[in-house]
Amino acid sequence: MKKYLLGLIAILMALTSKAATPSFIQEYGGWFESAYVMWDKTEGYDYHVYISPASSDAWVKLDDELVREYPTYGRADALGLQAGSYQFKIVPISGGNEMGSGVTGAFEVKAHDRSGFAHVGVTDGIGAYKNDGTLKDNAKVLYVWADNAKTVTCDVVTSSKGAKTTGHGLQDIITLYQKGYDTTPLAIRIIGTIKADDMDRFDSSAEGLQVKGKSNYSQVPITIEGVGFDATLYGFGILCRNVSRAEFRNFAIMLCMDDCLSLDTGNSNVWVHNMDFFYGKPGSDSDQAKGDGTVDIKGKSMNITVSYNHFYDCGKTSLGGMKSETTDCWMTYHHNWFDHSDSRHPRIRTAFYHVYNNYFDGVSKYGVGVTTGGSSFVEANYFRNCKYPMLISKQGTDAEGDGTFSGEPGGVIKAYNNKMDNPRKIQYYTEGQTNGKWDAVKVSDRDAMVTATAYAGGTSYNNEADQQARTTYVENKMDNPADVKAIVKGAYGAGRMQHGDFKWSFKNAAQDENYGVVAELKTALQNYQSTLVGFFGGVTISNGGATATVDGGDGKGISEEENDSYIPSYAGSGTGIHQVMNDESQITNGVYDLMGRRVTIPQTGKIYILHGSKVVFK
Repeated sequence: MKKYLLGLIAILMALTSKAATPSFIQEYGGWFESAYVMWDKTEGYDYHVYISPASSDAWVKLDDELVREYPTYGRADALGLQAGSYQFKIVPISGGNEMGSGVTGAFEVKAHDRSGFAHVGVTDGIGAYKNDGTLKDNAKVLYVWADNAKTVTCDVVTSSKGAKTTGHGLQDIITLYQKGYDTTPLAIRIIGTIKADDMDRFDSSAEGLQVKGKSNYSQVPITIEGVGFDATLYGFGILCRNVSRAEFRNFAIMLCMDDCLSLDTGNSNVWVHNMDFFYGKPGSDSDQAKGDGTVDIKGKSMNITVSYNHFYDCGKTSLGGMKSETTDCWMTYHHNWFDHSDSRHPRIRTAFYHVYNNYFDGVSKYGVGVTTGGSSFVEANYFRNCKYPMLISKQGTDAEGDGTFSGEPGGVIKAYNNKMDNPRKIQYYTEGQTNGKWDAVKVSDRDAMVTATAYAGGTSYNNEADQQARTTYVENKMDNPADVKAIVKGAYGAGRMQHGDFKWSFKNAAQDENYGVVAELKTALQNYQSTLVGFFGGVTISNGGATATVDGGDGKGISEEENDSYIPSYAGSGTGIHQVMNDESQITNGVYDLMGRRVTIPQTGKIYILHGSKVVFK
């Protein structure tokens, strides 16, 4: 009783305080079209939470499922917010009565960056949301967590006459949409960790949860999104097939069955963003120790955007096509953080990929790879210790020695304004060159047409798709490559809200050149448990209850400056280095792109060893 009374007194004192924000409110802030607030909880109390534009008192009560309990605090998240300034109001409840309220200061909510081919021509929004970030007028909202994934219900139209069938369980509900009679937008909001055993069933034996349309490019306007910073699918992934207008955002996938997310066949206008991707279960092949794939796009899927995602030490990061793709399959990858992942960022066949403003952070094998007539416009990216930033099969660096990544015919890469630290090697095309000893065509004008053709196969660059990428969706959102690292690692960067409840830092000196499984990371994933307790009122949610979030890795505690100073062995990091300079376009004294050669400059008498775009003075 004494503890109860002291808690009540503390709350009442905080609520009546003249301070701008009551002391019991721990933290609050805005994110992409969403916001959060955390507060000290008191035993025996429930809470209502409201949100309002900061300029008014138009308070709207959040759904009860958005107000959750953690070991030492309460947390609420507001979703579907238009960009602007907001405030939260937290109201303790005792005996069914509101006990006053505490109001936060104002905070800003930002709009998602909708650049990319997925949004071209889609004026009414992808998934359950409008392009202004708010729910579509007739959208349904479904909250799913471990303990109701088998039993959650939703009525879905399943006949041309409007008859409805009640789906029981998450997979069952999504499967009913496959009949094609119901195009009602559906927001599926994941709370906490859902494991494979929690699910009602899986319709994909390879991946797990299946989201499927009736036929190629069928409208299935579903958004699957995480609530807060800790939503996770654990032990399975998602297969997306025959789907148009679907969206996946703000949740993690850990230890999936095959791929984390496979956009398998006949998909269009799909948006994958602000996700955290981790290891999958090992496959049978030697290159599948980290799983078969992470985000794969194939089966003539088109108009896909993959943006602001955090890839943690993934192996085969993203496959871009198999055999059926055509040159009108256009994709966009932007503002992704490839955090010590190994290869396929992406690996492109036939299709066109616009790859810009991504951070290639300690990539042990290669960045962008093109084969089989594919094309890619690679611009304004930051490559830090990426061994081979760009490769084309059967030519350039890939044709040297035993080859690097493919024996298929080649394609063409156009490169513009990329920042590079310590590549092992990259070779650029010179006008009229016929020997195929180049990895990309570097242009000084972003709008330049490319006439060079692939050495093996003779295919041309897709200038039509390139023009569409430059003119139809990038509107003053192209960031300077030098700023990309800070952007993707920032508060409004890649991955889940607040960078998730599972944070891992890599020691660059140990991991930049390592493409094996990091045992400590794998163990941490296997032992992962959310800190989520449940809902207020004594409702416990399974798979939670940990006392602390995960914040580990061999790079933890090392300053960013020290960590990023590591120069890989393949870039000549031996003794005797006195000074290092970066400049991709011009090295010094008019010497351009002398990749990997030892050159004496008569004007200075110094010796320069060029590693990629880095000059080492000796």
